[in-house]
Amino acid sequence: MGVIFHTIQFGQTGTVLNYVKDGGQDILFPYQNQRYTAGLSIGKHTVYFLYQPLTVQSKVQLKNDLIVDGVTFPAGSGNLLNYVFPFYRVSYTYDALRKGNSYLALGLSLQLRNADIYFEFLDGTKFVDNKNVGPVPIIKVKGAYWLNEKVYLATDIDGFYASSKFLNGADFDFEGSVLDASLRAGLLLTDYLETYFNVRFIGGTAKGTSENSGSPDGFTDNRLATINFSIGFQLK
Repeated sequence: MGVIFHTIQFGQTGTVLNYVKDGGQDILFPYQNQRYTAGLSIGKHTVYFLYQPLTVQSKVQLKNDLIVDGVTFPAGSGNLLNYVFPFYRVSYTYDALRKGNSYLALGLSLQLRNADIYFEFLDGTKFVDNKNVGPVPIIKVKGAYWLNEKVYLATDIDGFYASSKFLNGADFDFEGSVLDASLRAGLLLTDYLETYFNVRFIGGTAKGTSENSGSPDGFTDNRLATINFSIGFQLK
């Protein structure tokens, strides 16, 4: 997994930390973000459940002072930066179009975010964390197009943008977005076995002020974009 872009800020006077440039995320990480999915279809209706771990952890010696929630981690200090943002998602889709194995399904998802982000001296003498749990409504598009009897293209997209507390599941005004999108090319090897190449983007933004954030002024600004390439086999 590669982190394309990742910045975070806690507190209006806090440091805007560029994780890729200064936080040790300028390397490839093992794709520990396995996706656990289950689905049930009845006619044109399908319900899915997804659990998506998302953990990026790095150890760095800071080049500059880092201020998080009013706490200063000085330049030159060794720190553990832990970014954990797994989510659970329940989705419903309806087959709007279907012809043979090709189809287009539209629906909605409800995602539960479960963030645990912390900054810690390697000797354990200083520690700051920020936790957040909340629901996020999402629009879902899923489909596949078979080029012939052996080859297909497929996509699975969950995405949404909200700028009000009514839509984003918070109890305060908050601007946020989420995008989990994949594009897959598959080849049917036998009647029961296929191979595929998949590209997946996972990212999102969150910006706003909360009285319950734990920071001095409640301000948070978090922006993340990741990409993963995978090759695999699937039993049908």
